[in-house]
Amino acid sequence: MTKQDRILRTGFALFSAITSFIFVFYAVGVITGEATTQWLRIFAYVVGGYGLMNIYILSWAWRSGSAWTPSANLVIAACFFGAVIMDLLRDGLKAGMQIPAILGLAVVLGINWFTVKKLSQQEIPENPKKSRKRN
Repeated sequence: MTKQDRILRTGFALFSAITSFIFVFYAVGVITGEATTQWLRIFAYVVGGYGLMNIYILSWAWRSGSAWTPSANLVIAACFFGAVIMDLLRDGLKAGMQIPAILGLAVVLGINWFTVKKLSQQEIPENPKKSRKRN
């Protein structure tokens, strides 16, 4: 793997981790808020759940390079995106900024999936201590 690939992989991983923490931060803010509706609280649980699960899958792919991680990330991203679409369509599309927001979210979820896919394709040594030279 070239140095450029490592930098790109690390950058995508940082982006994915930051967006996941933003989702969790949003969820905690809504859940601990005083004037929130029941529907918004449920949506916050969905957002926070996606953020936490994405962090878990991202760290698993980073540490072990497991082949199941891209599929798991795709499933949770599709469920999260479906929940967002259902939430937006519940009252109908009212604002012109909702379509770009949906597209922006789709791009973020796509980047998160691509990151997990790239991390799962990396070669992980079986035992890092064995790869070191002994004196």
